[in-house]
This record gives sequence, C-alpha cells and structure tokens, in this order.
Amino acid sequence: MCEGSAAGRQSRIKSTGGFRRPSSIRRNLRVIYAGGEKARVAQVTSPMTAVNRIIAVVAVALALIHAVPCPAVAESAAEFCLAANEAISIGAPLPRTAARLKAGGLRVVAVGSSSTTGLWVLSLDRTYPQVMRRELAALWPGAQIEVINSGRIGDTITGTMGRFRRDVLAYQPDLVVWQLGTNDVAWGGRADGLEQLIVEGIRELKANGADVVLMDLQYAPMILYTSQHELMETSIADAAREEHVGLFSRFSLMRRSIEAGLSASALVAWDGLHNSAAGYDCVGRALARAIHAAAH
Repeated sequence: MCEGSAAGRQSRIKSTGGFRRPSSIRRNLRVIYAGGEKARVAQVTSPMTAVNRIIAVVAVALALIHAVPCPAVAESAAEFCLAANEAISIGAPLPRTAARLKAGGLRVVAVGSSSTTGLWVLSLDRTYPQVMRRELAALWPGAQIEVINSGRIGDTITGTMGRFRRDVLAYQPDLVVWQLGTNDVAWGGRADGLEQLIVEGIRELKANGADVVLMDLQYAPMILYTSQHELMETSIADAAREEHVGLFSRFSLMRRSIEAGLSASALVAWDGLHNSAAGYDCVGRALARAIHAAAH
C-alpha cells in the first residue's frame, strides 16, 4: 500500500507537532526492531526458534511494504519539502570548501549515526550523503565531488568522537558534516553538559583545517516525545555559534515543511524516528544547496 493511498492517509500519525504519541511504536520496536537508531538486540522473553525468526522477518517486511511510499509520492514530498525550505542556510561561511570547489575537487566526510548510514532505504544511492553528492555535482559540474559515509548505527556524541581520528580525519576531508544528538536523547538519555563536549569535537575536526557543518535532530515523533530534545537542539546550536561553524537544522527543515502543509508522516519512516526516502532526499539536496550558497 502506497503512503499516498486513502488507507495510507488514514493511518498517518497526528497530534503534538503533527504526530501522535509513539507509545505503540515503542512497544513494537522493543520486540521486532528494539532500538531505532540505537539498534539494540531485540528484547524477547523466550529464545526465538528458526520459525519464530522467519515470522518476525516476514512481519517486518510486511510493515515495510505497507510503509514505503510510492516513488511518485516520495518525489513529490521531497519537492514540497525543498520548496518550503528555499531560504535554508547553514549560517556560516565555508572557506576551505569554496576554495576546493573552485580548484575542481572536494572531499566530504559525513559522520554520525543511522541517519547518516541511511537506515530503511533500500539503496546506498538514496542515503542523504549520496543525495548530497549528486546535488553538489550538479551545482558544480566542473568539480570532482567525493563523499565518504562514516555513519555508524547507534552512535552517540561520545561514540562518534571516539571514531574521529580513524573514520574522519584519516581521510583528510575538506568538509565534515557531523550529524549528532539523536541517540543521546531518543532512548531516555540526557542532554545536560553535552554542549562543551560538542565544542571539543568541533575543535578537533577544525584542527586540520576542515570546514564543519553540524546536523541536528530530526523532527519526528520519537524525538518530540523525549523531554530532552529542546535542550539538545539548543546545545548543538550554541556550540555551532560559539565555534563559528555551520548548522544545518534538519529539525527546522522538517517542521517548516509540515507547517507549510506537508503530511506529518511524509518525511518520517514507519518507525517514527528515521527519515523516509523522501526525507533523506530532501535533507541531502537542501544541505547541498546550503553548502553551495555558503561557498560563494
């Protein structure tokens, strides 16, 4: 069933922020998926037999089939999202990125959690880093754009920072996009005291001359349901401002799209947490356009 069908529309989540409280989603995830971005081991009360595993896999597959929007619906949702966010800006210049693009080549490392790996999309080409690469290549046809995806499912801020040397700095990037904060609050964690840690992370990334853009939380039911998402949003924005680096607000992009009239579920996957295919598409293309604008 395509998300654009009548039955699909009737099943869309509605209430706070355009969504209903995700208690049923949380219960289902604990049994079948058990973790969203954190991807924990499923919590079951008895060992799963081979038959039970097959049943669980089929159940997830059916849920995905019924949750995946038609290609035309996904495309139109992404276009709506882009139109609603034409003025989006990262709020800081990108001098190294500008110089490298003008010189004909740019290396970007995208680091973060499963929002960066592209959980739930069926092709690497549909992850936001690859969408961003294609859009940048279209905007700078004379430049060679290389994007390295260093996402890891379940990463927190401290977990990602622990990988900086191996998974980011080793590639000698010109630009780093650091998607952060979701797993630190989505599973009952707290955002207290993380701003200074983010500042330290930014400084480590900048030490070798790379430009930095932070990407904040997604505007999704399981984020809005937490008590810490506002503090995390503030911490990320304040750290970016203190260190004079870019901030790509995915939270604002998604919220602005809904306020403009887009269905609350159009940019969110079936789990109430991750982006849908349309969401990743809009994020990648909007980010590329914001980078392009900042590099002029």
